[in-house]
Amino acid sequence: MTITCGFDAQRYINPVVKNLPPSGIRRFFDLVANTPGVISLGVGEPDFVTPWHIREACVRSLERGYTMYTSNYGLPELRRAIADYLEERFALNYDPQKQIMVTIGASEAVDLALRALISPGDEVLIPEPCYVSYKPITHMAGGIPVTVPTTMKDEFQLTASLLEKYITPRTKILILCFPNNPTGAVLKDCEMEAIAALVKKYNLLVISDEIYAELRYDGPPRSFAAIPGMQERTILVSGFSKAFAMTGWRVGYIAAHPDFLAAMVKIHQYTILCAPVMGQMAALEALRNGRQDVERMVAEYDRRRRLVVSRLREMGLECFEPRGAFYVFPSIKVTGMTSTEFAEALLKEEKVAVVPGTAFGNGGEGFIRCSYATSLAELTEAMNRMERFVARRLAFKDRAVAHA
Repeated sequence: MTITCGFDAQRYINPVVKNLPPSGIRRFFDLVANTPGVISLGVGEPDFVTPWHIREACVRSLERGYTMYTSNYGLPELRRAIADYLEERFALNYDPQKQIMVTIGASEAVDLALRALISPGDEVLIPEPCYVSYKPITHMAGGIPVTVPTTMKDEFQLTASLLEKYITPRTKILILCFPNNPTGAVLKDCEMEAIAALVKKYNLLVISDEIYAELRYDGPPRSFAAIPGMQERTILVSGFSKAFAMTGWRVGYIAAHPDFLAAMVKIHQYTILCAPVMGQMAALEALRNGRQDVERMVAEYDRRRRLVVSRLREMGLECFEPRGAFYVFPSIKVTGMTSTEFAEALLKEEKVAVVPGTAFGNGGEGFIRCSYATSLAELTEAMNRMERFVARRLAFKDRAVAHA
């Protein structure tokens, strides 16, 4: 194809899209792909292969000729299984016919919720550090993202007293993601209830991204929608990627008020139509027979979590102990480097990939995100390499101070 000289393609691009920053996570993922011998603690993806019985369910569905479209809402039997799961694990009651829809992962679910509910100029409260997609898709939906900064001093807790300072007459939606990506923080029950009181007081809606709900180390999972009075105000988003090691399958779901779901399915049916039927059959098997797989993987993540937190603290990095997900978010301020400088130098000098905290918002400066969803052997080697790197940086900093 010949590109016409002088043709200005940029003038045709939507200004909202043009001004979106590229994902900080993906940038480092691309760097890793081009650097041999790297141990990656960057991308948030389980290192476990999807359990065989789940893969086998997909194979069986193909052998039986399940290659067709499903309802826009998803397979009826999968929606029924999701409803049963939500009732069993969270004491939530949803009508699988009118209140549950299967999506292309939890990411599509969040996008659908924002596009269906936001009117131009509506404000969306987003606790930060946060998942990289929330702010860009809020912009694309015509909303205004308003970040609420949380700090390591408060264990990255979102408190009602802090949240209320950011509520204005234009605030419409609060996005929650706990257990949190990237910090691993969870919300205390008392804070969930206090936040719920604010949601009711100011007549807000909540998008609760609970994709990491099963990956919790300090007790059983709890859904924000289960707080009295919150189910009708909450768009519950989840999926199979993290707990069942099914990232590439791209199967998620929404549970919400029937009026909200009807609005979201309109967008879904015109843009996506339905999630692949083979993936839905695999997800059904995961819900029916995958509980022991989840428990086994969570126990292994817990071992890794304790190792990584211990090693990071030993090398002199202040580190909050994550209560959920599979990330740790240590402070690297002691090195005197920015998050990006630290991550780039660590990759270059020791071939360990981490994500700069700034990928998750301005409040992430001075931190890095490390995923411990990799083997103990690789984690141990990565910690050894990082320890050498930090020791050199601290020694260099000490010499600079001595000569000042």
